[in-house]
Amino acid sequence: MRVLAVEDDPATSGMVARMLGKEGHTVEVVATSDDGLWMATEFDFDVVILDWSLPGVQDGLEICQELRDRGRWMPILMLTGRSAIDERVAGLRAGADDYLTKPFAFEELSARLQALARRTPQERPAVLQVGDLHLDPAARSVRRGDKDIALRPKEFSLLELFMRRVGAVLSRGEILDQVWDMNFDGMSNVVDVHVKSLRNKIDKPFGRASIETVWRVGYRLQEG
Repeated sequence: MRVLAVEDDPATSGMVARMLGKEGHTVEVVATSDDGLWMATEFDFDVVILDWSLPGVQDGLEICQELRDRGRWMPILMLTGRSAIDERVAGLRAGADDYLTKPFAFEELSARLQALARRTPQERPAVLQVGDLHLDPAARSVRRGDKDIALRPKEFSLLELFMRRVGAVLSRGEILDQVWDMNFDGMSNVVDVHVKSLRNKIDKPFGRASIETVWRVGYRLQEG
């Protein structure tokens, strides 16, 4: 899952990024309303965590409203210290999909984000299926036929990306951007390493070759 966190408190944003990262999600963090609006407009995210009180010309409520006015319909979770009923209602009326007050338990935040990610504007089935390969984003489970497959967090995110874009050729740069993040500064062959590991788990034991290498471009998950 690709998450944008618009939060000016370093302790909160750091905790959210760290914990969601451990679950295998890609998290981009910005601290101002201007940066949040630009990121949410220019890039695609599965869900946005939006703080109410932000430095900048607009607050979180106004950012939420403007995103909806611009036709950006990704799920938005308002994360704030405001707990009055009328303020919660204002947030929902501005276009937010859910509301969580500080302080909060990370487990609740994670569960709410998983639920919201399944409510995106595009028709996104609860369980992804390509041939006999099944992936459940909410349960974080994968199986081929009736055999369960255990994947590491990045392998799971990589497979989810392939299955959501089945048949499309994905460049290594695009994969890095979607599964890792725009500031990733690791091994240059990290995509190839993870694709090989994924093939060894979802293809090789079953005599399949569903992940195709497209020479000098990237990879593609074949249909069927």
